[in-house]
Amino acid sequence: MNDFSNKETLKLGLLMFALFFGAGNMIFPPLVGQLAGGNVWITIAGFLITGVGLPFLGVVAVAMSGSQLRDLAGKAHPLFGIAFTIIVYLAIGPFFGVPRTATVSFEMGLAPFISDSAEKMALLLFTILFFAITAWLSLKPNKLVDRFGNVLTPVLLALVAFIVTVGIMKPAGTSGPPQEPYIQNPFINGFIEGYLTMDAIAALVFGIIVINAIKGKGISDRKAIAAITVKSGAIAVVGLCLVYVGLAYLGTTSRLVAPNAANGGEILTQLAYSLLGPTGQVLLGAAVFLACLTTSVGLVSSCAAFFSSTFPKLSYPLVVVIVCVFSTFIANIGLTQLISITLPVLIGIYPLAIVLITISFFHKWFNGYREVYLFALAAAGFVGFFDMLKAFGLPIAPVADALRHLPLYEEGIGWIVPAIVFGIIGFVIGSIRKGARQ
Repeated sequence: MNDFSNKETLKLGLLMFALFFGAGNMIFPPLVGQLAGGNVWITIAGFLITGVGLPFLGVVAVAMSGSQLRDLAGKAHPLFGIAFTIIVYLAIGPFFGVPRTATVSFEMGLAPFISDSAEKMALLLFTILFFAITAWLSLKPNKLVDRFGNVLTPVLLALVAFIVTVGIMKPAGTSGPPQEPYIQNPFINGFIEGYLTMDAIAALVFGIIVINAIKGKGISDRKAIAAITVKSGAIAVVGLCLVYVGLAYLGTTSRLVAPNAANGGEILTQLAYSLLGPTGQVLLGAAVFLACLTTSVGLVSSCAAFFSSTFPKLSYPLVVVIVCVFSTFIANIGLTQLISITLPVLIGIYPLAIVLITISFFHKWFNGYREVYLFALAAAGFVGFFDMLKAFGLPIAPVADALRHLPLYEEGIGWIVPAIVFGIIGFVIGSIRKGARQ
């Protein structure tokens, strides 16, 4: 069977939407909308480029390179390929991303209705149930497209669309003047905020689910897989853009009902109550739960697929159980401490992920020289390493003083220019070596 029907493409697109649309993505646009005010649209335009476009390119890059992230990263060096992939899967999987899906859905969905004295026990029971459902959905990865495409994603979209529609029809307030940091250069700040969502790393992890779903229909040709990924991804991109724009608009109307909100979660909670009363909070809680659940299933399935294929002694079901049990433990005991460790690690590896995604699309242009990958990744990794140490709060004064002179360093993306320059150097060296071999 070599045909992938339009219905299957739509279902795969809905799966990709659900994988990326976690609770973190749900609560970010309202905060941007509230702070950006009159500059919201140009701000969101910048955000969509890196918060939606870059993750889409990440999935496509994995599809074009082979079957998983290791194939893409291995273009630099086989050792880097396996080491980088393991770090990414552990960081965004059981050590941070998966536990957070449960705690966020609990805090936004159930915590407002539970007394402080009962919160710890409620969290324990909730996380056990949450990860039991996650494990059940993850144990049969071949059914993910049907379960997400037919049921979970449409329900999630309907809930979010209903809340956004009500907010548009009877806005809770009016937009005000922009606030920091969106007064000056709102597009650039939106661009950077989208980059900091770190969804590009998730894209590298989710790529294996998308590819396996396509292969499950009997399609093995790499070009065909890439083409289907692009079509399905376009559906996810449209859905994500519409939802983000709608949520950002709600944020612009929230200054009266959620003044001085610390995060987008507070804004959404107050807006839902203002628009629909207690029913609104219940609907919001359901939407957050589904958003977190779909992301959790995606992360667990990806981790299980990778580790079971890399280490054959670990079966897929065993890895699913291990990740879910470990995540339950972390979500109840060590999440706060773990976040303080994992977030700096993500900051360190994110430049590597972006460089890897970007240069993979120019692979043929530079004749696939390994030196281009090595030099560009080394430059980005060097800057990212010290950004990671800075995030840990470690003293790096001499190096920090030197790095501060890099273009865009203060904005958090000082690795871009070094990666480009050293990538060019790598191309020159690769060309010289090829000429010497001929």
